[in-house]
Amino acid sequence: MNHTTVKHNDYVVGIDLGGTKIRAGIATLDGLIVADMKVATNPDGFGLIEQLVGLVKNLCQSSGVPLNRVLATAIGGAGVPNGNGSFHLAPNLTGIDDAPFTQALAQQLGHPVILENDVNVAAIGELHYGVGLGVTDFVYISVGTGIGMGIVANGQLVRGSSGQAGEVGFLPFGTDPFEPAHHVRGPLEEMLAGDALAARYTAATGEQLPATQIFTRATAGDPQAIAAIDEEAHWLAITVIAVKAILDPQVFVLGGGIGSRKELLPGIRTWLQKLGAHEIDIRSSELGHRAPVAGAVRLALNAVVSATEGQQR
Repeated sequence: MNHTTVKHNDYVVGIDLGGTKIRAGIATLDGLIVADMKVATNPDGFGLIEQLVGLVKNLCQSSGVPLNRVLATAIGGAGVPNGNGSFHLAPNLTGIDDAPFTQALAQQLGHPVILENDVNVAAIGELHYGVGLGVTDFVYISVGTGIGMGIVANGQLVRGSSGQAGEVGFLPFGTDPFEPAHHVRGPLEEMLAGDALAARYTAATGEQLPATQIFTRATAGDPQAIAAIDEEAHWLAITVIAVKAILDPQVFVLGGGIGSRKELLPGIRTWLQKLGAHEIDIRSSELGHRAPVAGAVRLALNAVVSATEGQQR
């Protein structure tokens, strides 16, 4: 980090980088988000670095913050940071390869850029601003374009030896784990991802709808939509049982575009009861779509604090 004295009018940026959309917020050093934006991710990730740079500049412009007053940007992406400034295990992100992604961004933005898995970032958001205010051990399961899990134990994020802790999409059930085609996203993700939910409805009706409309149809009583969502709840309940057996968290938090739908909870709880698990505390995210940006902001703030402490030694 460059040796910039932290001032009261300095800021950080947090970004939730998804395969279909990007959310971002600019925050004060107190963690207050003063402006946020949402844009569609460029098709096939074309010009992704330029898009992210433009997004940060637009946030600065909309909030009247000079770019040189932003001290750090943290990005939560749907993959695992590879240690070289990019992501791997990122089938839903395109436009990112083995090139030093963060180096290119930092060069254009003029400040450090930190990468973290998007679900880990959402778990950090919940830890500091949501369910973590009341419990110290929980998991955050995000279901949307894909599925992932962030683990918090004793109030700390658990990343694992290679940063892959929580990659539940690779659990060997849901679809055939021996099928090589299921090794890219993972067998469970092939069953629970948003496109899989949509495909179930299409197979039953011949009609192509996005997941959001399938939930709307289910609320209106459409039996095929109800069945497609119940299948989602069935496999999420099995996922919860598997995680419970290994990690035994106090609370399960569901987030993401699909996971945060409150219509899912009754079905999951019904399947859990059928599996003999009556006492599991499972909730929808208290922060909803804000969790990843809030967590990314916290990650950027932590980087600023660490750099400042390093300068003072």
